[in-house]
Amino acid sequence: MALPKSVTEGITHPRATFRLILGQLRAFVKQAQKTDRPYPSVVIEYLVPNTKSWAFRRWHHRLVKSAQGFDGFLRADRHCPLAVQAGLLKWYTVLHFEQPQQLEQWLNSSDRDALLQIGRGIFKSYTFKSFETGLEGWFSNESGEELTGLGPPAWKEILAVVLGLYPIIMVQGFMLERLGLFESWDPASAMLANNLITTCILTLIVMPRIMRVLNFWLRPAHRHAPIQLEVVGTAVTLLAMAAMVYFFSEMA
Repeated sequence: MALPKSVTEGITHPRATFRLILGQLRAFVKQAQKTDRPYPSVVIEYLVPNTKSWAFRRWHHRLVKSAQGFDGFLRADRHCPLAVQAGLLKWYTVLHFEQPQQLEQWLNSSDRDALLQIGRGIFKSYTFKSFETGLEGWFSNESGEELTGLGPPAWKEILAVVLGLYPIIMVQGFMLERLGLFESWDPASAMLANNLITTCILTLIVMPRIMRVLNFWLRPAHRHAPIQLEVVGTAVTLLAMAAMVYFFSEMA
């Protein structure tokens, strides 16, 4: 996946360089997303009494059959149970779908809800963690929990958040200054309002789009990616940051 020589040779104008490199990297990203797109999955943990292991197996078979009846179902993986305390086992299952919407459709279905009502008479408790790109709630990484590691490496998370946060802060500061909002507020209240606006934009609008564009790169840390994808993803992120710095510097 070496960049063509036309990207690195014979170009002197900064804007032309940015446009050409961005065009080449965009093509690489599209190809990477087509050939190595991670699919949405859900990890489910069940706490089951030893005496109900066979009942749980039968119930789990019904759950998988239910998922198989929905569009986009790929497969279900059930792992060997772990003995966590006297008389109790932890069972883990992972279900995979082709699209996030298809996984959500099954999770919210009446079929699954009916089976959960039956299952509550078998297992003591259950928890689940869904991830679309290997991510959820930005990165599907609950620090300190057993499911830590579903998210990408910390350095990728930092770059992705900065990539989304930087333009919001710059544009928001520019607009608030021009509109004169919060000028009469005390600094503490103005800062709180600013942070609320920034966080809402980042969480609801910007980060989902960053995750969608960089989903080939922001994969769970335990899933090893080809070095070419790592290089392209890192280059896209850093180049986007550099382009924004150049853009906002020109505006100043």
